[in-house]
Amino acid sequence: MIKQWFKSGSPWVWLTASAVSVSLILVFGLLLLIAARGLGHFWPATVWEFDYQNQSGDMIRLVGEIHDEELVGAERLRDAGIDVAGDGEITRYLLKTGNRDVSGQDFRWVIDPKIQRRETPDTLMVVERREWGNLYGYLNAVQENQQPIDVGGGAWENLQQRLGRVNKIFAEIRQLEKGEIGAINYGLERLRLRERALELKGDTDSAKKSEIKKERAAFNAEYEGLQKQLIDLYAEINRDQMMVSVASGQTIMVPLSKVVHAYRPNDMSVLDKMVFYVKKLWEFVSDEPREANTEGGIFPAIFGTVMMVIIMSIMVVPFGVVAAVYLREYARQGPLTRLIRIAVNNLAGVPSIVYGVFGLGFFVYFLGGNIDQLFYPEALPAPTFGTPGLMWASLTLALLTVPVVIVATEEGLSRIPKSVREGSLALGATKAETLWRTVLPMASPAIMTGMILAIARAAGEVAPLMLVGVVKLAPTLPLDGNLPFLHLDRKFMHLGFHIYDVGFQSPNVEAARPLVYATALLLVLVIVALNLVAVAIRNRLREKYRALEN
Repeated sequence: MIKQWFKSGSPWVWLTASAVSVSLILVFGLLLLIAARGLGHFWPATVWEFDYQNQSGDMIRLVGEIHDEELVGAERLRDAGIDVAGDGEITRYLLKTGNRDVSGQDFRWVIDPKIQRRETPDTLMVVERREWGNLYGYLNAVQENQQPIDVGGGAWENLQQRLGRVNKIFAEIRQLEKGEIGAINYGLERLRLRERALELKGDTDSAKKSEIKKERAAFNAEYEGLQKQLIDLYAEINRDQMMVSVASGQTIMVPLSKVVHAYRPNDMSVLDKMVFYVKKLWEFVSDEPREANTEGGIFPAIFGTVMMVIIMSIMVVPFGVVAAVYLREYARQGPLTRLIRIAVNNLAGVPSIVYGVFGLGFFVYFLGGNIDQLFYPEALPAPTFGTPGLMWASLTLALLTVPVVIVATEEGLSRIPKSVREGSLALGATKAETLWRTVLPMASPAIMTGMILAIARAAGEVAPLMLVGVVKLAPTLPLDGNLPFLHLDRKFMHLGFHIYDVGFQSPNVEAARPLVYATALLLVLVIVALNLVAVAIRNRLREKYRALEN
């Protein structure tokens, strides 16, 4: 009976189904773990106030969020020089105390038996700053030009109103600096390069020089007007301050221009916390990073990843399809063709860092250096394309993923019946017309499959990108309002490299850890979104040409 059951193949079906089920459970479990660790970071946590007995036996006051907790053996604590009584396990908490500019550290381990008093006062405030991380304390007063104007209970409402005004002014300043003034600086640099190009050519045409001079004067006049606006805005944004009492007893003056948010989590209702949570999530995906990438958002990394994948897809598909068409439709099938196919398949197994080294040597130094010599001599010795950038990163990943597209396209071409080709030729079409109008459209779902696999691999690659264009922080996006709008020579940020940088190169590991999980989850979601778009296109093409296949 069991022998017949094995012969029927049912055990292998169940074994395969079990393996798939276990794999899905592991994948979804991993995603849930990443989501829980990452997304929980944005929830406004309870802020505690402790009276704590330190190693000297003195009583000190600590304020902060409980970031983590664990059970530790009493013997292990005594070995570390911490005086605790009894045996067994003792709970200790990792307290995020913030106030790094005051105490020099913003995380501290505290032992539960040493805590003499613990409270969650409603008036405890969390101040999220643009520099130095979070500040925890009590609001004493709101100041205008360093003169107290509101002290006591009404100061909190006044602070929120003034902080909203300051953040609007900060957004205007950023728009002026990165938008209008950035465009003027870009234009002035283009004029300098035009002037330098005339010098290199020996062109002494006074009309051209006069035109450049006139344009430069217009730019300078516009810059002076914007600079006056900028000075006025900085005077307005630096007008307001607040006085905060911290746990050590010190009173600190905090300029509102350095504050992103000020909130009292212990006094917030569940609905208030949900609204704040959504706001923080949106800031995470739409804002720029700050504090060595451990605070703020990751929009430049999202933009760089998506832009690189799109450019890579535009480059890899034509190369892969042309190579597959030649191997399947034109090349004589023999030992040489089989050898080429083996080489293509083996290329998929080459370590990605090798492609990065090749891209750096060939694309950046050789091609980019020669392009600079031929087309951008006025910019030398500063390189234009002779330095890592978006185009070289996209080309390197296109080279890395082209074997996947070749194999998938060849499989699609091999599935098209020979009778379709013969019927087209019999009706008078040439081989090229048959290929372009009949064969390739029918093979388009397979081409899209190859592109999906290429996107899935390229979006998560990090090692080659570190050599050919990705950076820790890019001051400007590769896409802006300045001609030629898409700047392929610029360096860019990438989600995968951002995870590596925040997780392993951050000066503040504990503060960066939740962002590693959140960024990893976002990278998975970006890859899934890109793949879903490609899958939708493939399914439409498959339905469109299914009648021809039948």
